[in-house]
Amino acid sequence: MKKIHLNTSHPYDVLIERDGIKKSGEYIAKVTASRKAAIITDDIVEKLHLQTVRESMEAAGFECTVFSFPNGEQSKCLAILGKIYDFLCESNITRSDIVVALGGGVVGDITGFAAASYLRGVEFIQIPTTLLSQEDSSVGGKTAIDIAGGKNLVGAFKQPALVICDSDTLKTLPESILSEGMGECIKYGMIRDEKLFELMESHSIEDIDDIMDEMVYTCIDIKRQVVENDEFDRGERMILNFGHTLGHALEGWHNYTDYPHGNGVAAGMCMITDKLAPQLSERLKKCVEAYKLPTGSDIPMSELLPFCVKDKKNEAKNINYIICNEVGKSEIVKVPFAEFCRLMEG
Repeated sequence: MKKIHLNTSHPYDVLIERDGIKKSGEYIAKVTASRKAAIITDDIVEKLHLQTVRESMEAAGFECTVFSFPNGEQSKCLAILGKIYDFLCESNITRSDIVVALGGGVVGDITGFAAASYLRGVEFIQIPTTLLSQEDSSVGGKTAIDIAGGKNLVGAFKQPALVICDSDTLKTLPESILSEGMGECIKYGMIRDEKLFELMESHSIEDIDDIMDEMVYTCIDIKRQVVENDEFDRGERMILNFGHTLGHALEGWHNYTDYPHGNGVAAGMCMITDKLAPQLSERLKKCVEAYKLPTGSDIPMSELLPFCVKDKKNEAKNINYIICNEVGKSEIVKVPFAEFCRLMEG
């Protein structure tokens, strides 16, 4: 097992271990005195991993209740959040109990926000089961839901009490979901670690398991460094949004229904690099293509830019965007929104 400790306002460990979910009850019992847990998952993960986690937790003395909702970004909404609140209330979950998020990024985001707001805060555990959630969204404390106005516009900072990453759960994923997770992995190499990028560009989606453990560990450790320096996203943490300004716009244009987040990040990185750092464009696109991710979009930029206005990183009439002029180095740039539009449409 590998362990990464995050020294945030609420310190916690990320455990990276193959077959780790079979020991999840043992690990969770060490971070809470409670023996009552609410497990929240989706209808796909429920069939794949719920029994393993529940049996492990019950063997460790936990009384467990389970809430499952339909998979997909469209479930990261107020309606499902309300049902989770009702479930927690009906299950008599108190502030001394815990909530377990078992699933991908959607499960982690909405469960984390429910835990942050129910009874003004209960402890929660992340057991991420997709590549994207293991190397990115389960770590760092950002929780949120989507509303009609945009993606992740309602949320809270809520650090988990523990994160358990089991790379073997990723073997149950279809190739398209693994590819989606690589969008964020490539981002980490681009913004902070050229050696990580070189590792990924020397492999492809076909042999990804060969580098999975090292890649996930390195991505999480990069995020640890950034989050410890800027937990509440007021400065350096913005670099984690490389590719996200246009990526979120692509998701919004598709109504958050049929365009995966990691695909948006990959396309968004390539599109902004094409415009503002063309010397890196070919290298980035080649790596993105090796993991069967999009390198751009046919949607007119004029139709995407209105979605960028709603970006959370914006300030007044300015927009903050991230650019990498060298692999492994990133920069936060603030410009008037009109200037950003000119750059992107040029």
